[in-house]
Formats: sequence, C-alpha cells, structure tokens
Amino acid sequence: MVVRDGMLAGVIDFGEMCAGDPATDLSAAWILLPAGAASRFFDAYEQADEATITRARGWAVLRALGLIAIGQNGRLGLPGGKPTWEPAGCATFERVLAAS
Repeated sequence: MVVRDGMLAGVIDFGEMCAGDPATDLSAAWILLPAGAASRFFDAYEQADEATITRARGWAVLRALGLIAIGQNGRLGLPGGKPTWEPAGCATFERVLAAS
C-alpha cells in the first residue's frame, strides 16, 4: 500500500513480478512430475539453460514450503488449511533435493 497524506494513493502488486520468466512455470517439473522425471523433462524441453533451471528449482522450493504450511494449518484445523497439501509439499521438497 502506498499512502500519501494519510490517504491511500496506490497499491503495488508484486504478484506478477516474475511474469514472463519461464522458471515460474517450469517449477512444476518438481511439483507435478514423479521423482526423477524433472531431468528428463528438461532434456526434452531443450529451451531452459542452467540459470533458468536453477530459478525453477528455487520456485519449486518456495511453492513446496507454501504447500507444507497450508497443509500443516489444515492438520491443525486452522482456517484456510488443507491437510492434503502437506504431503504434496513434502514430496515436492524431496524431489527438488534429490535433483540437486
């Protein structure tokens, strides 16, 4: 939020800050594919250099942590929590670590 003279002057939305970077989408290689498949995916994709793959790995970790947090909230009965998301986040995290 941007405030000027005590009044709302604007909103800065960082949600699309990475729009256009394929790494945000390519993170799905670790989130959705089974263990060991990410490397085969990137070999077939042929358009991602090592820097893009590294950024994609970072996005996958960030998203895995989000899935785990939402899952834990669900397990604890907190509002907005989804208990089935925790195992998906843990699996994503394990796939990213195995690929390192």
